[in-house]
Amino acid sequence: MNQHPTLLVSACLLGQPVRYDGHSKGLPATLRETLAARYRLIVICPEVAGGLPTPRPPAELSGGDGHAVLRQAATVRTAAGGDVSAEFVAGAQLALQLAQEQHCRLALLKANSPSCGNRQVYSGRFDGQLQHGMGVTAALLNAHGITVYNETQLDKLLD
Repeated sequence: MNQHPTLLVSACLLGQPVRYDGHSKGLPATLRETLAARYRLIVICPEVAGGLPTPRPPAELSGGDGHAVLRQAATVRTAAGGDVSAEFVAGAQLALQLAQEQHCRLALLKANSPSCGNRQVYSGRFDGQLQHGMGVTAALLNAHGITVYNETQLDKLLD
């Protein structure tokens, strides 16, 4: 029996309204259907899994990227200065646990997110500027050998 490979996917990309602003960033239905035909989709929002509500204040990485947060050398902060690092790390750990339980070697996560960004994250100054780096969940998955893509890299998952 030929079983589809598993793919960990950000819930917001599948249309679930779990983003900080209470909205989603759902992929077009045709792309969701193509992914579902090719992969067994495992869905998570690491921020919600880590205990944050929806909606919630926007947060950005401060003092480094997700790898630095995991080393406790940086934090995840709201614009008002609240430290939500513990929730982000807890969500990343739950995402990793789910991925490992489901034998995921691939993930499709939301670009630029402080949890899920795999190439860039916001600067931490709440100025709309991006900087190189990974979000907390993307960094933890990557450190455990799970390849992380974002929605601008769908061609790599659909070759």
